[in-house]
Amino acid sequence: MFQRNNGSPRRGGYRMDGSPREQNGATTPSPTRGSRPRFNPNARPERAERVDYNRERTDYRRERITTAGGMRGNMSGRADEADRQSRPARPRIMRNDAVYSQRKRVQYAERYEDPTKPIRLNRYLANAGICSRREADDFILAGVVTVNGEVVDSLGTKVLPTDKVMFHNQPVRRERKVYVLLNKPKNTVTTTDDPQERHTVLDIVRNACTERIYPVGRLDRNTTGVLLLTNDGDLAAKLTHPKFGKKKIYAVTLDRDLAPDDEQTLREGVRLDDEKIVPDALEFPKDDRLHIGLEIHSGQNRVVRRMFEKIGYHVMQLDRVCFAGLTKKNVARGKYRFLTPKEVAMLQMGAFE
Repeated sequence: MFQRNNGSPRRGGYRMDGSPREQNGATTPSPTRGSRPRFNPNARPERAERVDYNRERTDYRRERITTAGGMRGNMSGRADEADRQSRPARPRIMRNDAVYSQRKRVQYAERYEDPTKPIRLNRYLANAGICSRREADDFILAGVVTVNGEVVDSLGTKVLPTDKVMFHNQPVRRERKVYVLLNKPKNTVTTTDDPQERHTVLDIVRNACTERIYPVGRLDRNTTGVLLLTNDGDLAAKLTHPKFGKKKIYAVTLDRDLAPDDEQTLREGVRLDDEKIVPDALEFPKDDRLHIGLEIHSGQNRVVRRMFEKIGYHVMQLDRVCFAGLTKKNVARGKYRFLTPKEVAMLQMGAFE
């Protein structure tokens, strides 16, 4: 091994290129044995040429701006206007099923329908977003609906999806389905047309879509919470018909504490319109009998307020926090959102109670 004296040059050895080192001005002869040079430049393989894979993609990449000395300049600098205009625009990548709009509307898959299965004419008009089924019956009796060129003025008429239906001499085209969940605020009427010209829920969702949507069920003017609006007449009928018994959960605030005896009366059931209404669940916050959580399946009009009025209480605030499995989570009061395809599928399958 090599040794070094105090301050003396290295004794013997070889340079990196293999030539002998000088020792005190003389060249050290080649030894018969010695350490091999660690690196032989003559045997080093040549490196492959570096390829710039981004060379052909500079059309949408911002080129680096360098100073006169070749060093990288301020990266916040921009190319001059002429260079930027001569460079082609960066291509946008869009999915085939993506729908971009100001409200980020959700595109729902259309459900398959058998073209050989007839459906009632009023249902056909309701599914097209023309009007409700009850209003469609009035239009049919008025003789403003034609099927394949013939006026239809009798109720119960059935048509095929392939028939040509005209309404006021305008072809009826089926709209895509839209499902909007609204967190209804106070002083808002749940109706499509108010003769008193009060603020309605349709005024809030006016810019949500171009399709004509309707509220599913009703909430009182001062009742807040979950409200579904859609143009899917079949789903709306399924959610509102009493035989399906969709679950509703309300947060109730009374004018005074609920007495234990009245609580027991409420749990046993209150008779309204010859029907005994029994709540499914009745819960209280800790040490608080003024605020009540009520779960119920009945679809009677103003059923919660009437139940408490029956036992002598007045409801000060009423908020529906859940309807058919839909909640107002992450939806501010007076705002709305579109249902996800998964939520729509769950509603159509009846998976929600």
